[in-house]
Amino acid sequence: MSRQDRNLRPSDLPSTRRSLPIALIRAREAVMTPIRDMLAGTGLTEQQWRVLRVLDEFGPLDSSELAGRAGLMASSLTRIVQTMTGAGLLKRHTPKADRRRQVIAVTDAGRAVLQDNKATAALIAASYRTRLGAADYEQLLDLLERLSDPE
Repeated sequence: MSRQDRNLRPSDLPSTRRSLPIALIRAREAVMTPIRDMLAGTGLTEQQWRVLRVLDEFGPLDSSELAGRAGLMASSLTRIVQTMTGAGLLKRHTPKADRRRQVIAVTDAGRAVLQDNKATAALIAASYRTRLGAADYEQLLDLLERLSDPE
């Protein structure tokens, strides 16, 4: 923290209407509400949906790669994978070359859940793109990626 930053007074804080953390939380809730509604009939959580989506897109991944791509803490992923494996949506295996690694993949049952909800999920995504316009939508994604990149 710079000397200038330490000298800020509470009155120097941005309005909560212009606070990045609060704005991100409000935006997340607005974006996630239709997705939660879609997931209500599947029995899946938002985190489980992300795990299925990531594995469907990238194929089998080890735990650390999956956690990073799905935006999950490794400790949360362990519990999520255990639950989803028990439900028959995922499968795990340990490569012979490295017994410390665990590779996780989607099962046919997991793919069926994705397929059953793919059209609705695509409509939800398209609604955000339409609402913002294609250029602003892409710019928002680029800005959020820049913000989340640890450099």
